[in-house]
Amino acid sequence: MQCERLIKQIKSWYIHVNNETMAPARMVTFIEKHAAECDICLEDPDLQEEIEKITEMILPESKIPKAVRMQREQEEMEKRDADDDADDDEIDAINGEEEDEEEDEEENID
Repeated sequence: MQCERLIKQIKSWYIHVNNETMAPARMVTFIEKHAAECDICLEDPDLQEEIEKITEMILPESKIPKAVRMQREQEEMEKRDADDDADDDEIDAINGEEEDEEEDEEENID
């Protein structure tokens, strides 16, 4: 995390969360809002991973907003579909080569 301002704010927000004067989900919202608007944060390549780690640490799974959970599930499904499509393409390529070989063999017989 490269943004000193965000680090200070996170520490302050975390104290509020511990004192139960701020909801953990609200803290995550503030972090994401700052990251989306701050020039330093926008250039930080590792920030999203760090935000995810903080979110997992302060928010139990049941407290993660439904929209965020649904978005994560959607991303995971899309990733699995992409992996499955890649596997299917490889299988199709292999099968296509086998079909070509069978056609060549049939042409040689004729």
